[in-house]
Amino acid sequence: MTSDQTVTDTAGTSETNNGRIVGRMGRRKFIAGSGAGALGLTAGCIGGAAGGDETVTMLLTPDTPSDVRPQYEPVTEMLRGEIDGLDLEVEVPQDYSAVRPALDSGQAEIGMDDVTLISAPDLMDLFGTAVSGGAAFYFSMMLTKPDSSIDERTDLEGKRVAFADRLSTSGSIFAVYALKQAGLDVGDAPDGDPVDFDGVWSNHADAVQKVINDDADACCTWTGNGMAYLPEDQELPQEVREEDSFIGNRGNADATLRPFWWSFPIPKQPIYARKDWESDMKGKIEQQLLDSDEELIREYMPDDYNESDLPFTTLSDTTMDNYQPVIKRLNDLGIELG
Repeated sequence: MTSDQTVTDTAGTSETNNGRIVGRMGRRKFIAGSGAGALGLTAGCIGGAAGGDETVTMLLTPDTPSDVRPQYEPVTEMLRGEIDGLDLEVEVPQDYSAVRPALDSGQAEIGMDDVTLISAPDLMDLFGTAVSGGAAFYFSMMLTKPDSSIDERTDLEGKRVAFADRLSTSGSIFAVYALKQAGLDVGDAPDGDPVDFDGVWSNHADAVQKVINDDADACCTWTGNGMAYLPEDQELPQEVREEDSFIGNRGNADATLRPFWWSFPIPKQPIYARKDWESDMKGKIEQQLLDSDEELIREYMPDDYNESDLPFTTLSDTTMDNYQPVIKRLNDLGIELG
């Protein structure tokens, strides 16, 4: 299910990637600034609320706040509604490198991205992996305009490619690795300049818009963002049809793009809490997320909510073994997480 074997271009060719997971962390290091500046939070606002409720800060997936907050609304409202004494604060980090400092400095208690978890697994208590639409997986994808001459990864040589955040699993790490496996010289990407193509990094939404606005020839994103830009009748690889929970979003966007590469299934984001957070509320939140299901989540959905955007309905038990494909790519690209 989580095989680290195959990536496919739309031409139907498959490529086998049989690399072992190496033990080094390579030539470069991402280190975020510490302290309250990482999220723009004030450390003194964490830890208490009027009326005796316990304030807990949850960090959502870094991206455009106006996109991410509405997607998570059923989940956050469910936690607020089902757990007595919980005052839940929700923040959208400016980028992935801001998550770890916020947790280390006590600005936040809960996170939900695999890169931060991988950077410090001994410092986190892993609740589980997100499940939505019955699926615990999503896909990285590459998109271009329908009339583009780009049909496979090697066609990106000399082109301008838009990526999401530099530490985004699907919108950067998996994509850069896939281009390297295709034979392109990625240089020092994702934290430096590639050689065989021009790369620009921002976030998932902006990456897609750059292609739509002719500011890039192709983009790399995840199915939760990119699937809406596919035609409603877009044919999908069998694995995507079977494992992805966002296929119902096809045709939802005003613009139309064409996919030319898909990854294998990637485990959805883990939900975790910092280990040094000592509170009964930690166990209550973990249990509520594990006990949640689609029926309960529906009770907290706004009337105009697009169910295909739902990040998760429950959690599945998981371990660090599920995220070895991510670790492999971080190692191969020489990304050391600090």
